[in-house]
Amino acid sequence: MPTPFAQFAGINSATSGCNCLPPDTDGDVGPNHYIQSVNSSIQIFNKTGGTLSGPTTYNTFFAALNTSGTPCGLNQNDGDGFVFYDQLADRWVVSDFAFAGGLPGPGPFYQCIGVSKTNDPVAGGWWLYALQVDPSNPTWVGDYPKLALWPDAYYLSVNMFDGPMLGFQGVRVYALPRSAMINGTGAPNPGAVAFSITPANLGDQYSLVPATFRAGSRPPAGQPEWFMDINSSATAGTVETQIFVRRFHVDFTTPANSTFGVGAAHTPDGTITVNGFVDAFITGSTLIVPQNGTTAKLDTLGDKLMTPLVYQNLGGTESLWASQTVNNNQNGTGPTAIRWYQFNVTGNTIPATPVQQQTFNNGADGLWRFMPSIAVDAQGNMAIGYSVSSSTTEPAIKYAGRLASDSLNSLAQGEAQLIAGAGHQTHSAGRWGDYSGMSIDPSDNLTFWHTNEYFSATSSASWNTRIGKFQFPSLPQLVTAVSRKTHGSISPPFDIDLKPPAPAIEMRRNTASDGSGPNAGHDHEVVITFGVPVTVGGCSASGGATCTATASGSTVTADLHNVADVQALTITLTNVNGAGNVSVLMNVLAGDTNEDKRTNVGDTDQTKSLASATLDQSSGTFKCDVNLDGRINVGDTNFVKVHSGNSLP
Repeated sequence: MPTPFAQFAGINSATSGCNCLPPDTDGDVGPNHYIQSVNSSIQIFNKTGGTLSGPTTYNTFFAALNTSGTPCGLNQNDGDGFVFYDQLADRWVVSDFAFAGGLPGPGPFYQCIGVSKTNDPVAGGWWLYALQVDPSNPTWVGDYPKLALWPDAYYLSVNMFDGPMLGFQGVRVYALPRSAMINGTGAPNPGAVAFSITPANLGDQYSLVPATFRAGSRPPAGQPEWFMDINSSATAGTVETQIFVRRFHVDFTTPANSTFGVGAAHTPDGTITVNGFVDAFITGSTLIVPQNGTTAKLDTLGDKLMTPLVYQNLGGTESLWASQTVNNNQNGTGPTAIRWYQFNVTGNTIPATPVQQQTFNNGADGLWRFMPSIAVDAQGNMAIGYSVSSSTTEPAIKYAGRLASDSLNSLAQGEAQLIAGAGHQTHSAGRWGDYSGMSIDPSDNLTFWHTNEYFSATSSASWNTRIGKFQFPSLPQLVTAVSRKTHGSISPPFDIDLKPPAPAIEMRRNTASDGSGPNAGHDHEVVITFGVPVTVGGCSASGGATCTATASGSTVTADLHNVADVQALTITLTNVNGAGNVSVLMNVLAGDTNEDKRTNVGDTDQTKSLASATLDQSSGTFKCDVNLDGRINVGDTNFVKVHSGNSLP
């Protein structure tokens, strides 16, 4: 796994303006800024770690809402902060909750939301909003709020509790009118469309996580937002095997047309069966993670999927990626491990099972892993950041990952460390997290940024946070790919531009015996050029062909043998610059001189009409010299006739 190429200190307990436990560490990166959020402040950095603003408490940030009459502007902001960058609008979104008095208490309860007016979160100003958690139940608090970006809205989920008694009242999800909020429309009331699910209709579910996206193509037009969650059984040690999936379709014009899940009970649109796991708690306690040199243990929040739930659309294949903490051995004794998933949701479908999944414990090395956050880059490479601890090691921040070309169900790139802990937490509350942040830099869609909690010295609750970035070796840009043939004694050779990614047709073939087997004479040379010098691990080809590859500078020559006359050929260069595989497509159809994907009388007539013509690259006449003898004549016409009737599948 690549090591961090930059990192810097984030907010700590002393500068947080709260000194709260846990810090609720979160953050995101934009083209020019990194914004970190903790309980109960935000700090804006440049991308080398220099402070541009803050730490600024949420009370100060939302102070201009003082005329709204809501707790958001009355110095009553209470934490669970969240921040993300909207790459579609080049805007920033920050949020926390606020309520009068403490808990237990009657509230009222609000979610406070800021949307930057420009792409400059320091000097550009903010539109400020105050969203009441549930106007029909003003004494209900919305806990553990999680937000996400979707093209049609900002989406939010909360767990609801009765403020005075703290009894669980279900979950509530919201669609916030994104296009209006980035323009300040309606401020301070965002005008959300919301649905609630009662405990009776949830069973053991809670903490629904909305999907967000960064790298790859945006979701197809009209695609509803995705929400996922798992069971949080009241009984420790229960083996769970389900991921619950709901879709949120919002209609801001006619809110009554909006839907969430199925029917009035908002039951899941589908359920995905996964490998069995056990939520990371034991009977009577959620504090199970040991630390070095103390009996004080830490909470994993291992009864829920963790934010973010990542949507990615790569070349039309739509996936959702999720992570959680599980009891590795499924009997409650640990160590805890990171469970991650990839689900194929192409075409708005809900799969029966994941594309891939893994319980990652780094070869059962004895460390307890927890508090994960996941991200996927533009090439489909994935990384997860998390906390680690054990009875012999201080809590630290690590991350692991995989390349898109790695074998399924494996974080094959291993594990790296962002920062080692130099102390541990002795506070009896054991709170840690409650979440961490992993995101992709929109400047290149390749760089991973992670923020999380650690301790620089042993103390009761004097925590630190760290921000770091790393990147997998990136695949070089493919510039051109050509099929190159020598035509008799004519020099230089003639090239057919394969026009990647859309394959062109190679219609030429030697009639001489330059190979062996059923495809004797079927040798081809494909020259692939990249934007930078490259190395390759090897080469393979489909359809029974063999391939060898030689790299020189930015050019790779792939020599193909035994290529069948009719096929859609895939040439794959492996381990290019140590970053993954690169494929080039070439349609092979012997005799198809007019490139209409059929060899027939049209090609025969074209070959006859060009008899004795000069072979020329710019006009393309060379393509009719299908037998490569350096001239267009009856030999080529006969070649076409022999292959007439063939067409590409």
